[in-house]
This record gives sequence, C-alpha cells and structure tokens, in this order.
Amino acid sequence: MALQYFLLFTIGLKKKILFIINPISGGKRKDQVPELIQRYIDHEKFYISIVFSDGVSHAHLISKEAVGHYDIIVAVGGDGTVNEIASAIKGTKVVLGIVPFGSGNGLSRFLGIPLNLKNALQTISNGHVELIDTATLNGMPFFNMAGLGFDAHISEVFSGDKNRGLINYIKSSIREFNNYNQQAYTITIDEVTHHKEAFMLSFANSSQYGNNAHISPRASIQDGLIDVCIIRKFPFWRLLEMGLRMLFKASESTKYVEILRGKKVLVQRNKPGSAHLDGEPRIVNEAIVIEIEPSSLRVITGKKL
Repeated sequence: MALQYFLLFTIGLKKKILFIINPISGGKRKDQVPELIQRYIDHEKFYISIVFSDGVSHAHLISKEAVGHYDIIVAVGGDGTVNEIASAIKGTKVVLGIVPFGSGNGLSRFLGIPLNLKNALQTISNGHVELIDTATLNGMPFFNMAGLGFDAHISEVFSGDKNRGLINYIKSSIREFNNYNQQAYTITIDEVTHHKEAFMLSFANSSQYGNNAHISPRASIQDGLIDVCIIRKFPFWRLLEMGLRMLFKASESTKYVEILRGKKVLVQRNKPGSAHLDGEPRIVNEAIVIEIEPSSLRVITGKKL
C-alpha cells in the first residue's frame, strides 16, 4: 500500500512522535493537516513523522510496527481511529495523543482535548500525560464506550452511511427507534447476578458517547471499574428529554436509566447479535465478557483528570 510520509529531522535529544491521519474520519478533508502539524508542534521537543492510514485496521498495523521506534503516536481521527492505535500500544511505554476529527469524539472530549486543530496540537506539545484504564469485550479492546442493544444496532446501520456526522446519526436513531424492542439480559457483575430488560446496555469507561452526551456522568477513567448503564425503553415523545438529560449530566435522575459498576461483567442474551466498540460495529455471540484493565494506557490529556 502506498503511504504518504512527511518527515522532519533535527538535532538534539528529542522525542519521536508519529501522527497517523485517518483521511475519511468525520467526513472531513485533512489535506492541510500535515502542514499545520509542522507549524504548531514544537520542533525543539520532537522529531515529527506523519503518515496517512489506508483502510480498515491500517492504523493499528502502523502503530504495532511503530512500537519501540516512537515515544508518542497520535491518532488524527475519531474514536474508531483512537481504538485502532490505542489497542496496538496499550501496556507499552508508548504514549497516545489525540487530534479529534470524528463524528462524536467521546474520549477526546472526556480527556479535555480541544476540538480546534491548533489547540489540540498545542495540547500535544504541552505533553501532560496520565495513565488511564482500558477495557475489553470478549477480548477486543475498547477505550471509551462499548454497547449492546439499540446503540449497537445504530452503529451497524450508521457504518454503512456515506454521510457521517451528528445530524445523520440522529436521523438514523429516530428512524430506527420504534422498530427496535428491548431484550432480556442476565448480567453478572463481580459475581452478583441481575436479570434485566433493556433497550440498550452501555459499558462506559468514560462518561460519554460523544458530542457531550453523558450517559454515566460519574464515570472515572482511572477508578479500575466499568460502568454498566442499563437503559430501558422509553416513549418516543421523551427522546428529546433523554437527550437533554445526557447533555446536562442528569441521565441517572430518570427511572429509565440504572447504572451499576464493577471490575468484571458477564452478559448472557438469547442469541448472537450486534455490539459496538468505540462506535465501531461488531457481531458477537450470546455470551459477552467485559473486563477492565486498570492503568494500562498512557495518554496526553488537556486537563488533570
């Protein structure tokens, strides 16, 4: 596969930083991003390399090969791009950086990383690093949010939509809402079993899906726990209300949302079906295992967590 590389080599003891740009994330062109990286990243601190990814899982492959050669790898894209890169470097000394360019940018918003490109690059130059938890669903890593039920169904529908973005995500959700029924789940959290009917189950490492929609406002990415958010089917006419509750961090104040927490979660449902990991759809079997991996990823943040 042809790759586009932009390299800058200077003199001195500097950190090696690799930017991996997803050219299609968020439906936004990124032709000018390499020039802006060279302009706003501090050349006194870094040797800079830049590469464009070239398809599904390519960012993951590049990152795996880069471990041991770079100090920092930066995901220029959305939560899916972050997932590809972070899953390759978690558990290593390599630091993750994020320049948000996705539809929701859930993890970067939670970490206080600016959506403005210049400010995001300056955040990387400032280099405030923290250790955060990561998680897996049936062995597959996720870093912000995973889910079963309606949001997984929408992720699957949305993945085939050429027109990405918040507005089209909302349109897909409204179109599918009345046709999707809640399901029965047996949920075991740290050996305590619950039988629940749910419209969707969200497994929150951070507090939000993206676009500042906080499903688990008290979630911590450093507490060694996963938040299990059980969302029951609510009337369609309350859809706007539920959206506003999430925007104002009040999701737990409604009878339709219940949040439990634990280190290991076992979920049993009636049949295989959709799941999502950081917004990317997967098909998984009827038995699901979610596990937290405490303090397993170094990441540059825009604030002290």
